[in-house]
Amino acid sequence: MKISVIGCGYLGAVHAAAMAELGHDVVGIDVDAAKIAQLADGRPPFFEPGLPEILTSAMATGRLRFSTDIAEVRGSRVHFVAVGTPQRDGSNAADMTYVDAAIHSLLPHLSEGDIVVGKSTVPVGSAARLADVIAASGSGAVLAWNPEFLREGFAVLDTMTPDRLVYGVAAGDETAASILDEVYATAIASGTPVVVTDYATAELVKVAANAFLATKISFINAMAEIAEVTAADVTQLADAIGFDNRIGRRFLNAGVGFGGGCLPKDIRAFTARAEELGRGESVAFLKEVDNINLRRRQRVVDLTVAALGPVVNEKKVAVLGLAFKPHSDDVRDSPALDVAVQLRGLGADVVATDPQAIENSRARHPQLSYSASVEETLRGADAVVLVTEWPEFAEIDPVWAAGLVRTSVIIDGRNKLDAAAWRAAGWTYQGLGRP
Repeated sequence: MKISVIGCGYLGAVHAAAMAELGHDVVGIDVDAAKIAQLADGRPPFFEPGLPEILTSAMATGRLRFSTDIAEVRGSRVHFVAVGTPQRDGSNAADMTYVDAAIHSLLPHLSEGDIVVGKSTVPVGSAARLADVIAASGSGAVLAWNPEFLREGFAVLDTMTPDRLVYGVAAGDETAASILDEVYATAIASGTPVVVTDYATAELVKVAANAFLATKISFINAMAEIAEVTAADVTQLADAIGFDNRIGRRFLNAGVGFGGGCLPKDIRAFTARAEELGRGESVAFLKEVDNINLRRRQRVVDLTVAALGPVVNEKKVAVLGLAFKPHSDDVRDSPALDVAVQLRGLGADVVATDPQAIENSRARHPQLSYSASVEETLRGADAVVLVTEWPEFAEIDPVWAAGLVRTSVIIDGRNKLDAAAWRAAGWTYQGLGRP
């Protein structure tokens, strides 16, 4: 099938490459000429495991190309809209500027029978409004909403083999769903469940899923706050309640909290939209979810300051991690980068390292010192803070590390290290919610 993907950022670039790898003829469109040039050269503008390989493979077949010319969408049957919906300046609400612009740019190039498919995370009610815009254009095209459920670090896998597919379509529109079945035929043949529903439900599925995950993470972090004043161990607590299959162990990892370009802004936008609908009380708990999450960052800072003693100024702090999660270079709303910046603001000499996120961090916060070497980051440190659970950080030999630092103090902001092994090597170890 001929497909266009409007917006070639994180979501769009992965989706375009994956669709071409699955056998479709795909054109990716973006207004950023530099980004398009990189993609056309087979170089993703961000780090995502597996993407360079499928990008190169798909382009070699001739089924994938990139352009800044929106007119090149002509001839495509399906047009995916995959642009960003960032948090609006001065508000918790989602900024729909890019989605609206993408839809309006498509209108002159749509034909009878075309399907515009929204993948962006939008406030509930947006799809119905955009469907009216498309209908009013007289193009004969229709709208469907097909939310994405990508995990950074696993986006290629999640696109090629999704755990579910959701189609939001207009009442009585069986054609859109059947065409999306063709697009995702490989996944459906392997048993991926499909939910066909209305626009509003499809929009809510994405934000509801993110709200639930954020709540689960903040719940265990709230338990960590209680554990810290009772000498309980939150990791054992999570193991124990995780055996209950109604609860499950996944996402019950206490630590410095969640971040990135989705969960924080999505729960805030959900809250803002609920308030617009007169149902703010229904999701008022999400404000506390957000507050708990932000408190854990401050807790890591406070523990580090306490470990450094009464004088923080010019003490060297080695920060292990900058990306909001491992296997990513994304530093948007990153707890790790936030901790580093706060410590630097208190006067500490912060040196930070990360396998992938140094350049993105430097672009946002040039006042920090960075090193690509874990050894150089640790050398002479008065305290070490682990804030992104990259495997290479979790596997550091505590005996080797003790020979590099000035003071053997480590704050484990992800509860990822073997506390007994680090203490046996002479370290003062402090986790979150752990005695």
